[in-house]
Amino acid sequence: ETEPLTSKKDVSDCSKGEDCKENGLLVRNPKSALRLVEDGNKVHPSQGDKGEAAQISNGYSGVQSSVPCNGEQQLMELEDRETWSKKIDFLLSVIGYAVDLGNVWRFPYICYQNGGGAFLIPYIIMAIFGGIPLFYMELALGQYHRNGCISIWRKICPIFKGIGFAICIIDLYVASYYNTIMAWAFYYLISSFTAELPWTSCTNPWNTGNCTNYFSKDNVSWSLHSISPAEEFYTRQVLQVHRSNGLDELGGISWQLTLCLLLIFTIVYFSIWKGVKTSGKVVWVTATFPYIILFILLVRGATLPGAWRGVLYYLKPDWQKLLATEVWVDAAAQIFFSLGPGFGVLLAYASYNKFHNNCYQDALVTSTVNCLTSFVSGFVIFTVLGYMAEMRNEDVSEVAKDTGPSLLFITYAEAIANMPASTFFAIIFFLMLLTLGLDSTFAGLEGVITGVLDEFPHVWGKRRELFVLGLTIVCFLGSLATLTFGGAYVVKLFEEYATGPAVLTVVFLEAVAVSWFYGITQFCNDVKEMLGSAPGWYWRVCWVAISPLFLLFVTCSFLSNPPELRLFDYDYPYWTTVVGYCIGTSSIIFIPIYMVYRLVITPGTLKERILKSITPETATEIPFGDIRMNAV
Repeated sequence: ETEPLTSKKDVSDCSKGEDCKENGLLVRNPKSALRLVEDGNKVHPSQGDKGEAAQISNGYSGVQSSVPCNGEQQLMELEDRETWSKKIDFLLSVIGYAVDLGNVWRFPYICYQNGGGAFLIPYIIMAIFGGIPLFYMELALGQYHRNGCISIWRKICPIFKGIGFAICIIDLYVASYYNTIMAWAFYYLISSFTAELPWTSCTNPWNTGNCTNYFSKDNVSWSLHSISPAEEFYTRQVLQVHRSNGLDELGGISWQLTLCLLLIFTIVYFSIWKGVKTSGKVVWVTATFPYIILFILLVRGATLPGAWRGVLYYLKPDWQKLLATEVWVDAAAQIFFSLGPGFGVLLAYASYNKFHNNCYQDALVTSTVNCLTSFVSGFVIFTVLGYMAEMRNEDVSEVAKDTGPSLLFITYAEAIANMPASTFFAIIFFLMLLTLGLDSTFAGLEGVITGVLDEFPHVWGKRRELFVLGLTIVCFLGSLATLTFGGAYVVKLFEEYATGPAVLTVVFLEAVAVSWFYGITQFCNDVKEMLGSAPGWYWRVCWVAISPLFLLFVTCSFLSNPPELRLFDYDYPYWTTVVGYCIGTSSIIFIPIYMVYRLVITPGTLKERILKSITPETATEIPFGDIRMNAV
């Protein structure tokens, strides 16, 4: 990628502040920030550079000789960092990551719960001033520094490197429960290949006397104790929660779900083991297929009797709700977790971009697609809920009381089962859930893989396939608790406590480290290097003040009013809240631990240690025409 600087004239000395040549290298004065490389595979460190193992930035790794230069050229092996085959691979991967199962079940529920159409106002405001700026910031950081979530901090603010380790732990926690939800969807998919779907009747071995099928031709009345066949299939056949007494006694492991999860992790492994070259091709299916299915289900739902009731309930504005603080908290939390900064994924994916890729445009496009997908998913869900209300002769609010996965696996599954061509719609619906979940899993694990491989290139750089295999095995073993008969209770606990406050804390510290320690001016200059123009005042104000306050607001609201967990008929005991906070703290504890470790190993007085720890220690190599430069 580089051309040699060919000049036969040697310069023995150079005056202060001027450029000079040494051994075929154009080297700036030691205070300068630029160094030109003579050969694409050779690097000559200037006199005074430390002779220790080093990693060249921008995705290049190398080992620097411990012998001083003394006029002799040192060799460093440079490995080209893998890049996306096409720009569309990157866009589909980011969209596939951001658009996940939460867009289908969480946004519609939060929207109607918080004022319907009126909720869109705080949602859009929080997206403009909080979510999108953080999304853009992570894409720009990853693309400029071209490193994963751990090693990137050497180039930003080394004392915050613990953030990278915390992110990896959070991603592992997510992988331990998120894929279990996909295992449930896979179980439903397999069960759908029948002429009559198994959750349509009350004559199955798992049904109880309370099972009431109000869709049957018989005149059946719905009572207070009635349970739909879809609910009994979900709770008694798929989850088998009746065989568990709660978190105190989870019960045995479901071998059916274990096989489903094993197959899912097998698909995940062979999709990401070779890197973004392979995963970038897989997302052509996993990221686009859900939109085809959403369109089909939207058209089908709009033609159902009573669909208008669901849409009206979904969008009817309740302006009084805007005066409630919890509505704004829910809006902020929804846009944040929907776009997904803080999981290391955006850093990892952007690090495989070309240096001058327009990440600003990418941030706007992908975040807009994500928000629109959430909005359209609401119509897909609520047209069916309106149909259910029509069939039950109940209000939509009674039908829509299920939240989270239950909205998909009970309410929506039941509606599908009673449509014409129910088998077809069930198959494509659960295939859609699988594809929505798969590319989010690809992304989460890629965040860990890129972070570890960039931090330890000499250990794992040539052993990616082996590392990915070990990682998937660890995630599978970590999921065993969620495969028990009481596994649904574990999933709920992890979802509420293990990731939420921890990720909010991580991104808050990340925003502070970049804007206040690395410097907003330096960061904007980095963006200008890539895009040709610096971000405007709006982005600067968001990064410095509004976005950190946005995160602090959501975090404090969560901590001051922790959710009271309840699933089915099980009320979580108080000690589970303590356990939940301990799980969440177990990841972010790496941040203060690394800060202390960094200050201890750094020589000098306390002031000198602090200054060295907040000063970037590694140069970032940037392309300059056909030559590579180091920007300090």
